[in-house]
Amino acid sequence: MQIDTLFQDKISIRAISIDKNKVWYGADNSRFGYYDLDKKEKFEEHIYRDTLKLEFRSIAQTSKDVFLLSVGNPALLYSVSKKTQKVKLVYKEVHERVFYDSMQFWNDKEGIAIGDPTEDTFSIIITRDGGETWTKLLSDKLPTNAKGETAFAASNSNIVIKGDDTWLVSGGKKSRVFYSPDKAKSWKVIETPIVQGKTMTGIFTADFYDSKHGFIAGGDYELPNQKNDNKAFTTDGGKTWELIGQGMGFGYASCVQYVPGGNGKEIICVGSEGILYSQNGGANWTQLSTDTKLFTIRFVNRNTAIAAGFNKVIRLRFK
Repeated sequence: MQIDTLFQDKISIRAISIDKNKVWYGADNSRFGYYDLDKKEKFEEHIYRDTLKLEFRSIAQTSKDVFLLSVGNPALLYSVSKKTQKVKLVYKEVHERVFYDSMQFWNDKEGIAIGDPTEDTFSIIITRDGGETWTKLLSDKLPTNAKGETAFAASNSNIVIKGDDTWLVSGGKKSRVFYSPDKAKSWKVIETPIVQGKTMTGIFTADFYDSKHGFIAGGDYELPNQKNDNKAFTTDGGKTWELIGQGMGFGYASCVQYVPGGNGKEIICVGSEGILYSQNGGANWTQLSTDTKLFTIRFVNRNTAIAAGFNKVIRLRFK
């Protein structure tokens, strides 16, 4: 495997999205942009909003636009035209407890973002018109969260979509999986064996290889070397979860992703131990890098992945 640095800067990036030859990113200090893999150059913009320093930890895209969502109060969601880079505010929410964690699209028209509870359910906003307008789901349509159950904005990977299936993962006092078969119209909640009970424990990241095979990971952010009860898999679409890789590989995980074309067996993880790779579904792990300053990773194709984090964006090329 070969690692090269695409760019370095004083920046924190937890949200990236691959659009053919471009790697889009949302960052701290009101910044977003993309790196063009073909031209080997970076384009960066700021969204100035009064004196607010926005931190974008959620990013998603349709064929026309890229969407950026800030954490914290006020929550501000912007669309950016891929063609003209024109920026437009499409949703705003003001609440002392507002904190959005992750965003995805099902298709070019329909998308979802998830945030911590402002009442007693997750904050879930939905678009059905390509991101022009967003509506918050009423809490009586959603499962109730346990006290202290929340979500983590670690790597824009606690919503996973496959077809119409959607999975959200929680942490804090409870580590659960929220599943919707119908694009957020109805929900079921599933308990998991992942560590829970403290503010910074739980599921920080999830990925699905297909509608049946999925992987969740996380742990205890305050005990990052604790390697038990922090990774689990499903083979039945998330109805049941089983711990795997006890005492192996990584402790705290910021982001996990399945390797495309790896038959649901090959998984990559970035977190407290650096970059690790499993070729047997998470039972054993090989260290690829000791770089612990990476927060998120996405694949361009089977042989290339992009990882981003503290002060840099890197490319991994697999043989």
